[in-house]
Amino acid sequence: MTRQALMLPSPKVVPELDPAFRPAVLANRAFEAQATAAPNSNEVKIGLEQADGSLFHHSTRVLPEDHPSSHSNFKHLERLVKFLLWSRGGFRVHYSGPRGLGEALQRNFTDTPTGRFDAQIMGERIFENPFQVVFADPIPPARSNTTPLGRHLDGCRIGFDLGGSDRKIAAVIDGKCVFSEEIVWNPVPQTDPQWHFDQIMESLRAAAKHLPRVDAIGGSSAGVIVNSRVKVASLFRGVPIDLFNSRVKDLFLEMKKAWSGIPFEIANDGEVTALAGSMSMGENGVLGIAMGTSLAGGYVNQEGNITSWLNELAFAPIDYRADAPADEWSGDRGCGVQYFSQQCVGRLLPAAGIDLDSDMPLPEKLKHVQSLMTNGDARARRIYSTIGTYLGYGLAHYSDFYDFNHLLILGRVTSGSGGDVILAQARMVLETEFPDLAAKIRFHTPSETDKRHGQAVAAASLPAIAK
Repeated sequence: MTRQALMLPSPKVVPELDPAFRPAVLANRAFEAQATAAPNSNEVKIGLEQADGSLFHHSTRVLPEDHPSSHSNFKHLERLVKFLLWSRGGFRVHYSGPRGLGEALQRNFTDTPTGRFDAQIMGERIFENPFQVVFADPIPPARSNTTPLGRHLDGCRIGFDLGGSDRKIAAVIDGKCVFSEEIVWNPVPQTDPQWHFDQIMESLRAAAKHLPRVDAIGGSSAGVIVNSRVKVASLFRGVPIDLFNSRVKDLFLEMKKAWSGIPFEIANDGEVTALAGSMSMGENGVLGIAMGTSLAGGYVNQEGNITSWLNELAFAPIDYRADAPADEWSGDRGCGVQYFSQQCVGRLLPAAGIDLDSDMPLPEKLKHVQSLMTNGDARARRIYSTIGTYLGYGLAHYSDFYDFNHLLILGRVTSGSGGDVILAQARMVLETEFPDLAAKIRFHTPSETDKRHGQAVAAASLPAIAK
């Protein structure tokens, strides 16, 4: 089965530099409309189970086996489950639907490289259980755990944010930032966890010099963080797996011990992004998207809490064409990281007619494009317009899985006037194809103060201080 088996409607708004783009949202909605209209269509129910007992439901309809387009059922289901795995997370997929389709889904996770990648990361690395697709009729009841996140501003705190190209640190007294610093670093190729430990500790000690005491430390980091333990993180991709398991997983717990066991809590950077936006806006129902070295996503629900969802939208597909760009880590095609990060900027350079040395690091390529944009270069503007078109269709896709009214968008890719082009183009896509969403979703960008240290301050608010 190939991705061409699905209907791939052309978007009304075509990305300037990528006319072959085929949005997942349009393909999904076209397929589900066809299946709903077909006599004797089948309902498929999916339940994703996590190690803490949380279980999330999702359902779709597929075509009956005798339908002339039934060959598209598997690709629709496979892409849907892929998105659910990386947005919700789970080590066990409960399946209720046609037997043959469920068996094909099982084979996907054992017989294909991209399926095995997802199964290994979800099972062994994140949830530390064997990955399974199991038949269940009915699906076990839904269960979800939501918890308040952060918003603790009392006392003397340190907050930090670890990204792929820089780390930020802030010293905070009763919610007021008294010191902040941004430091360029390159953690991804580093093979020794001690290097990461020393670099982060150096920043913590620098912040501590600006406080009379340190009551608590909170941090945000790219990757999957569960109970302050690192399960998967691109920052540590250079570390051999044995060292990752023996040292990196509990690196932040080791730091907590070095700081005499004070409250010390770490969360995924996407979650803290959404938290920072929610705190700044005084609103809930916030989806946060950070376009930087990779793509970070975070979600604060309508009650102001976070769920146990992963929100790792870098791996979630938004483009269904067969030859979509491949993610360098998972090898899968059409995933968010290739559309909402500096990797996307680098990918679009040739189509824009901008010739840069292939060995130039991606952050430097982004800086060059930003400089061109500042000088009014039309080629740079087309790059940002293309990303904005991707974003409009991506947001419509995300809205089928997340209940949000507010979008917080930030990250190096959105800095400067190029960010304005991205947002304007995304709004235009929503107004053109999804007017109901255009009326519902409000766009937000961080203030200059929040850009400098908002994420680190929000991270500082994570741990509660015992009274």
